[in-house]
Amino acid sequence: MKHLNKLFVAVVMFIGLSSQAQDSNNPWAISFGTNAVDTRVSAASKIEDQFSQYFNVNGNWNILPSVSYFNVSRNVGGNFSFGVSGSINKVKRWVLPRVTIPGVYSVVNPGDLNYYAADGDIKYSLASWLGWKVIDPSIHVGGGYTSIGDASYGTANGGFGLTFWFSEMVGLSLQSTYKYSFDQTTRIANSDVPSHMQHFAGLTFKFGGKDTDGDGIYDKDDACPEVAGLKQFKGCPDTDGDGIIDGSDSCPDVAGLAELQGCPDTDADGIADKDDACPEVAGPKALNGCPDADGDGIADKSDKCPQVKGPKENGGCPWPDTDGDGVLDKDDKCVDVKGTVANNGCPEISEEQVNKLNAYAKTILFNSGKSSFQQQTFVVLQSITAILKEYPSSKFTIEGHTDSDGKDASNQKLSEDRAKAVKDYLVTNGITADRLSSAGFGESKPIDSNKTNAGKANNRRVEVNLVK
Repeated sequence: MKHLNKLFVAVVMFIGLSSQAQDSNNPWAISFGTNAVDTRVSAASKIEDQFSQYFNVNGNWNILPSVSYFNVSRNVGGNFSFGVSGSINKVKRWVLPRVTIPGVYSVVNPGDLNYYAADGDIKYSLASWLGWKVIDPSIHVGGGYTSIGDASYGTANGGFGLTFWFSEMVGLSLQSTYKYSFDQTTRIANSDVPSHMQHFAGLTFKFGGKDTDGDGIYDKDDACPEVAGLKQFKGCPDTDGDGIIDGSDSCPDVAGLAELQGCPDTDADGIADKDDACPEVAGPKALNGCPDADGDGIADKSDKCPQVKGPKENGGCPWPDTDGDGVLDKDDKCVDVKGTVANNGCPEISEEQVNKLNAYAKTILFNSGKSSFQQQTFVVLQSITAILKEYPSSKFTIEGHTDSDGKDASNQKLSEDRAKAVKDYLVTNGITADRLSSAGFGESKPIDSNKTNAGKANNRRVEVNLVK
């Protein structure tokens, strides 16, 4: 297992050192300073105990008062960088839990054990994400190999850091790393490598600035470091030679006018060709540079009647009146049938037709005590449907009535059901539901005496009334 861990660390370091990605003026950095080792984190049985004495420098930290770590890192794209580091220390403080007293810990000297570590990490800078320049917070993950006395083992690392930049190239770096050891069976000094915290404080120097595009302008001073350009434009190119740099030129490959952001205007109508729907023919800006021969506000190329004024809603053509009733088709609810202006171009039903409807309605027959139709009634219903279809804008109410036989409540419900049955039939056969309503009146509105059979038959009826 130890050999596999060593191989893992070697591969990680090799990947970091051989990476060639670059997107920063100074992709390389070296850091050096002092480090501290704290073994309390793995001794604690509870999370709050692991970090409760995070800054207990005099009690738990092992510090070698000299330059005790060195780091080399390189930007590998965006805010990511990869680094390798080596560190040494002397472990004189070894934190152990007191088994008999939970939450209480002892610090012992394990014998001034030598500490050596080689680590590799991937770091992500949060400075640009936060919009900061002088203060550079970061997070990192990685792995390494650590020796404490005669014990050595691989670790998985993670932590956070903070760099204060004194200048563009020099900064003060602070970092804390949690090292999870894969050797966690016991905490015997000189035999095991426990999980622990390692803190770093030192100076960081960035370097490696280049002239990426080879235009003789250093990248940090080059406004366009990836593309060769001219000194008078701070390193940015002007491909079409119109005096406007490509980055500000909306048409970088064709010479144009400064007032049009470097784009040409072939028809001289004040609209750049790239925005001109008719670049060869002058036209108003309101129509994206296209002409309007009939002056109706619709460009000729979109006008179905370019020589005659018409509304936009009709493609630039005048509205027709197909049935010649004086109501334009756009407002005519009965385009193919002459009607009246008052009835939105639809014919108005006459009193004679209303009477005809009710003559039919009186012949509607239901099965006794039910709302289902007798077979001979369907011919009558079809005739009513045909009349209603001739007047598509007229609305009607279907009313149901009964004689006085039976209980009032039963008669009321029966009248409502029969009126609704007629309405449902009409809707099913093509009459829109919003034109119809139904209501039942039971025995409350007789039109004849309920003392004779003939009178009762007259009172059992359906009426179709025009809604005005």
